[in-house]
Amino acid sequence: MNFIKHFKTITYHKWLVMKGCFSVGLYRQGICHDLSKYMPSEFWVGVKYYQGNRSPNNAEREEKGYSSAWLHHKGRNKHHYEYWIDYSIRYVPGGMAPAPMPVRYIVEMLMDRIAACKVYRKDTYTNHSPLEYYMSGKDPAPLHEKTRLLLEMLLNMLDKEGEKNTFYFIKRELLPRQGEFDDIHNLDVLKEFCRQHV
Repeated sequence: MNFIKHFKTITYHKWLVMKGCFSVGLYRQGICHDLSKYMPSEFWVGVKYYQGNRSPNNAEREEKGYSSAWLHHKGRNKHHYEYWIDYSIRYVPGGMAPAPMPVRYIVEMLMDRIAACKVYRKDTYTNHSPLEYYMSGKDPAPLHEKTRLLLEMLLNMLDKEGEKNTFYFIKRELLPRQGEFDDIHNLDVLKEFCRQHV
């Protein structure tokens, strides 16, 4: 029974992300989003720990102390900020440091958060839900400053202006300038861009 429920949950989530990505012109990412969830190493863990109101990865974590499915997933999906964490030799010798995410993956991460909130919150979902979930983290996520600036701007825009206006902004204003913003040396340009749209 959990097999069917889990399959429906991940497929509905994938459909919601695809719909969001298509609306802003990210067709390839919409099609390829979360394909690894159908691989045995992720799918069967999802079936085993399925609960319907939250990610099965959290239930696996509670039992084992880690999630094997998540470790597999984050290493194959560039829309997760954890994919972009590397060893640091410049800022934190021997430690970990976040690399800046390309704009198109930050946008896919936004679509992923919207879809996850819609799947798990169902009828209680509002445009505030993704921002609320982001802010509820116990510790600040280890995001590169560029990634944090853009993600928080988009989450706040979604909260205040809704999906239609936010997606229009992404398609018409943000993605056409992604090459400019993906240049790590243009952080001041991105800061000004975000300041103008908060």
